[in-house]
Amino acid sequence: MAQKADTTITKEQDVERLRKTAGLDDARLATQAMAICIVSMASSARQFARVATRTTTRSFAAVPRQAFRQQGRRFYSSEPEKKSSSSLLYLGAAAAAGGLGIWYFTSGASASTKEFVPTQADYQKVYNDIAERLEVDDYDDGSYGPVLVRLAWHASGTYDKETGTGGSNGATMRFAPESAHGANAGLIAARDFLEPIKANSQPIAKYPWISYSDLWILGGVCAIQEMHGPIIPYRPGRRDGDAAACTPDGRLPDASKGARHLRDIFYRMGFNDQEIVALSGGHAIGRCHRDRSGYDGPWTFSPTMLTNDFYKLLLEEKWQVKKWDGPKQFEDKTTKSLMMLPTDMVLIQDKAFKPWVEKYAADNELFFRDFSNVVLRLFELGVPFAEGTENNRWTFKPTHS
Repeated sequence: MAQKADTTITKEQDVERLRKTAGLDDARLATQAMAICIVSMASSARQFARVATRTTTRSFAAVPRQAFRQQGRRFYSSEPEKKSSSSLLYLGAAAAAGGLGIWYFTSGASASTKEFVPTQADYQKVYNDIAERLEVDDYDDGSYGPVLVRLAWHASGTYDKETGTGGSNGATMRFAPESAHGANAGLIAARDFLEPIKANSQPIAKYPWISYSDLWILGGVCAIQEMHGPIIPYRPGRRDGDAAACTPDGRLPDASKGARHLRDIFYRMGFNDQEIVALSGGHAIGRCHRDRSGYDGPWTFSPTMLTNDFYKLLLEEKWQVKKWDGPKQFEDKTTKSLMMLPTDMVLIQDKAFKPWVEKYAADNELFFRDFSNVVLRLFELGVPFAEGTENNRWTFKPTHS
């Protein structure tokens, strides 16, 4: 207490000395005095921090990291600050609070906070930024679109309706062992593509409020629409998880298998035969890579344009087993430049699947309608959305004409 009193007397003497020796007017005196107070506050804060650090290190370390990740998704704003003679004091308080990741802006003697809640317009901005970067000459067929669709599909397709595990909630592919699952080979390209959208720190993160889970699905929605596919309604609300929520290997389709395997995989998620065929239409875009899946080549002649060509080619082309040193796949007899996987050929070999292939080959509008509906369901698997939000889905405007 004596030391504190001495410090107070010293500050008062400093202020008096400033007034006598410099002839400061009242306004300048207030500024100088305030500067002294702020320096004193900073010094006191450092002393307090040293004591607090020694006494709370163990309890601080026990706080789960997830709590900090959750806090990191909160951002605050308020009305514009009004002029006040005590504004510097509040600025000092804000600087101290800023160390905790919470910013307070004040008006006079009162303070208020407001949590940032992103709107559809905010998500449209994210969508537009993804769309702007999709086309890249030196990646595959000139677009990251197909691999973004694959990322969204593989993040969602791990869902198990019996256990309620997996699905697009969590973005657990960020962690081992899920990131190393064979079916996810090459998807680091998609994850790295989207990383700057969320975490670019030049000078600050652009969209730090969006979860990886929501971002990956939004990337898939954007890619489908920008590749001239149907509109896919979107609902935010996914939360990121940690490595403990990683799903076991084997929940995604094995391209070398037959009809029974396809049904086992998709029935586990809650889909039926018609929906299996509709989802398979996504093979109209993209290609296989030998250094990823072992297979090689595109399914169609326009791998960055979503159409019903996948079904047409299945029915109209003559397909033969490719003679090569890779896994069994099929090639078209005409050009030998296209490929089909064993699970693709099953769609025209199975008597329950084939009628849907024929319907979608004959009617692109029907395919788009059913594809949009089933992709919407796929992208929402495993997500604990808030009650009453099922009718609050958004649609985003494509950037192409």
